[in-house]
Amino acid sequence: MSLIVENAPLFVAGLWATLRIAVVTLIASTLIGFAIGTMATARTAWLRWIARAYTEVLRAVPLIVNLFFVYFVAPLLGLALSPYLAVVVGLSLWGGANAAEVVRGGLLAVPRHQRETARALGLREWQVLLLVVIPQALRAIVPALAGLLVLLLQSTSLGALVGVSEFFRVGQLVIERTTVMQGLDPAFGIYAFMLAVYFVLCSALTLVSRRLERRLGGRHLAAPAL
Repeated sequence: MSLIVENAPLFVAGLWATLRIAVVTLIASTLIGFAIGTMATARTAWLRWIARAYTEVLRAVPLIVNLFFVYFVAPLLGLALSPYLAVVVGLSLWGGANAAEVVRGGLLAVPRHQRETARALGLREWQVLLLVVIPQALRAIVPALAGLLVLLLQSTSLGALVGVSEFFRVGQLVIERTTVMQGLDPAFGIYAFMLAVYFVLCSALTLVSRRLERRLGGRHLAAPAL
């Protein structure tokens, strides 16, 4: 415990970096997922093909490979991405592809007659989507999307592989420095501490998603169907 207290500023800085990566990645993945997932259910064929190509390619590539691809190939294309930005882009692209499948499944779960009835009432396609389909689809989307977001939060630790000084990387540095300078092996205590922190963060995100799910469920029951 004393070692953790002594290195508290390092852990706080690393945790702050992890939270920044997590927040940006979660927002970007959710936005990409809704955009691509909506395209996958569009009436226009070429939009569906673009969405399918994106999801199939990104979901078929392991996350760590996608991360390394963004980090090492982007400079060859003239995009000088910092390690932090490369991690955010890599996680967001991968997370967006998986979120798109979640959104697509949720949208398709809404009965077809709901769309047809809304169109018959004179609503435009975007109004049908925003006012009729998405509100009902959210009940099916939120649980699966929450699981994906927790996975993305855990995956921020991959940033250590490309040199991002996030929470996991800071823990590794503290272990290495203590082992070299003091001849001690604090790995068990440090990793136990990091495990507890990740557990708290992921549990908090899960709790928020469950509360949102219950609230959406209540609204769904109270809302009359078309």
